[in-house]
Amino acid sequence: MNQERLLLTGDDAVALAALHAGVALGTGYPGTPSTEILETFDRLGGRAQWAPNEKVALEVGIGSAFAGARTLVTMKHVGLNVAADALFTATYTDVDGGLLIVSADDPGMASSQNEQDNRHFARAAGAPMLEPVDSQQAYEYTWLALELGERWKIPVILRLTTRICHAKTVVRPRPLEQRHAPRDDSSRPDDAQIKRHFRRDIPARVMIPAFAKPAHHRLREKLAAISDWNDAEGPVTEHPAAPNSDPSGKPDVGSDDAPRLGIIATGVAAMHAREAAPGVRQLNIGLTYPLPLTRIRAFAAEVERLLVIEEGDPVLVDDLRAAGIAAEGKPERFRFGELDVARARRIIAGDDTTEPAPAKGKPPELCQGCSHRGVFEALRDLDCIVAGDIGCYTLGVLPPFSAMDTCVCMGASIGVGLGLRHALPDAEARRVVSVIGDSTFVHSGLTGLAEMVYNPPETGHLVLILDNETTAMTGQQEHPGTGRSLNHAPSAKMHFEAVARAMGVQNVEVVDAADKDLSLKERISALLARDETSLLVARQPCVLAAPKIRLYEKAAAEARTQASTACAAVTDE
Repeated sequence: MNQERLLLTGDDAVALAALHAGVALGTGYPGTPSTEILETFDRLGGRAQWAPNEKVALEVGIGSAFAGARTLVTMKHVGLNVAADALFTATYTDVDGGLLIVSADDPGMASSQNEQDNRHFARAAGAPMLEPVDSQQAYEYTWLALELGERWKIPVILRLTTRICHAKTVVRPRPLEQRHAPRDDSSRPDDAQIKRHFRRDIPARVMIPAFAKPAHHRLREKLAAISDWNDAEGPVTEHPAAPNSDPSGKPDVGSDDAPRLGIIATGVAAMHAREAAPGVRQLNIGLTYPLPLTRIRAFAAEVERLLVIEEGDPVLVDDLRAAGIAAEGKPERFRFGELDVARARRIIAGDDTTEPAPAKGKPPELCQGCSHRGVFEALRDLDCIVAGDIGCYTLGVLPPFSAMDTCVCMGASIGVGLGLRHALPDAEARRVVSVIGDSTFVHSGLTGLAEMVYNPPETGHLVLILDNETTAMTGQQEHPGTGRSLNHAPSAKMHFEAVARAMGVQNVEVVDAADKDLSLKERISALLARDETSLLVARQPCVLAAPKIRLYEKAAAEARTQASTACAAVTDE
């Protein structure tokens, strides 16, 4: 019997399961609350890498799975928007290796620009979706997703939410004899490995219309088969009522003479509901798309009131109603923000009164010594119209700078800025500046730069790259512009100024944002006066990342010296 017990976050549990399940490659883009999955996977010894963006990560993952390798692709919820182009066709294809896509949703927008519910993506793309309630299920469902994906040759989404990602619960990993070796580990017996191999199957993988039409039919057949499996043996758990244990102090809940209440819940909401009303029968569904409707109907038939408690949009309750199952959902107010035990109690009691206002916290701010401060001071003083982007520099919107006017999604600063330039009267157009970070520029800024060169406004345009040499907001991860890979080892480096010149930007300048003799205000003002396309790179390491960057560079220099010495020794011999 396996006695190992670990206290893990959901992110760490997914990473551990990926290692134990023999995942050959983990790829993704950092984004809270998903970032730690690949970092932990790398630390545990798995092969992990950051991609320029989520679309590229998923495309790499699809190729890896086509080769028969178990593959993990991670992103936060808005990242799946970027990857959607690949996702919606990947489900039509036959992927031999298990392809697990982790979507980490952020109800309440702790660190996001929206709180979209990515359960909609599963239904729209035709991708099976699993939703764990704690770290143990996050571990088990990682295995299950890979196994289901290999059985039906289909990508599977594991939907986490902020509390599952970052809260710690006990995990009991599978025993050693049940674990797989990584697929490039030839030291393990054949039965402990899953072989990599490319299987040519053009009709199943080349999605031209002639092949995609029958592929869509195959996808619906797969989903129907998975639904049948979910009904027969899927991860569905029923928790019986515990009489006289209602914590609300209402003795009638769960008693014999009360209306028989049954709760259906998914994800972390299931844990909140269980604590809010232990005296109520509860059905927890793990594979939430496609649903086990037969099992749900059987449960619904045994209760008088069927209540769905779910975080986010009314996705599950709408599915049940569409299937002809009478179900009660939560009041509209509980669609917004995270659920907790108190809110679950309100839903169960039908209490739609105004909730207490949350305590006000200290607003975030740019770090003291941050290189972005001088840039936003200059933009503020010049009264620029600033098209902003996603990153810690988004905090430039707050006092004392108040120097950002738009922020939509990653990379949007350039396109939005160009649109403003095209539409505004000349005097206002010349005040427009697009501000983007280094990681964000790699993620989604290149196509915006191409648009600027191809369709330049009459007044020209200025793009400002705030290069702090890291992905600061999500925890100082690397990207192609840092010259270091996920584990901070040296890698090839993208040079933004060279790329811009090659693309045809007319004026390209690089400045040291720490230079005391530099007047950013004068440089920005001069570029705004030109009827030309301009890129200004303001470069200074993140004040928090700088000490680490110096260590990484020192280690790289020492490695180069050792390699050079070894090469010289061989030459002498």
